[in-house]
Amino acid sequence: MKITIISGSHRDPSQSMKVAQHIQRVLRQADYCVEAEIFSLAGNPLPLWDQRIWEDDPEWREILQPMRSLFGASDAFVVVSPEWHGQVPAGLKNLFLLCSKNEVGHKPALIVTVSAGDGGAYPVAELRMSSYKNNRICYIPEQIIVRHVETVLNADPEKNDPRSDPYYQERIAWALSLLGQYASALKTVRDSGVALHKKFANGM
Repeated sequence: MKITIISGSHRDPSQSMKVAQHIQRVLRQADYCVEAEIFSLAGNPLPLWDQRIWEDDPEWREILQPMRSLFGASDAFVVVSPEWHGQVPAGLKNLFLLCSKNEVGHKPALIVTVSAGDGGAYPVAELRMSSYKNNRICYIPEQIIVRHVETVLNADPEKNDPRSDPYYQERIAWALSLLGQYASALKTVRDSGVALHKKFANGM
């Protein structure tokens, strides 16, 4: 099973990438995951969507090919999003405009949000509300909200809150194992062919 972790922060370095790297380490040690890669939006490398994508523009094909290859070969996703002004970063929302059902359709995804304080809930709601309709990514009912992120999941244990860090470590590992089960289950949906309906290619 191949799982791709999307680090949705434009910043470099970022706390989102720190969390993404922790998740990658957990997945690489798990028996259900063969490969775990990080797709980072640091520096916001993808241009804003425009209608040339619909026209199969060769420039867009070249830009999107690495993402399409990686996502298309993935069985599941972890979407790591910081909360900026109570929102998902613009580059991450743009990424979901650039994705189609061919890359992420009917594949499970775990939402992981990151907050320097007590926030982190708004990006969960935003992703569940507005990022899946046409690309058909399937967010599982579980989610992780990493609050006070600077005090947990650090490589140096001296920088971690001894009360919070063990909880996040355990909960993340459990949520990822659940994601693995959803990935196995949804493969049967994709293999059935019923999801590939040309008449109903887009969501309502």
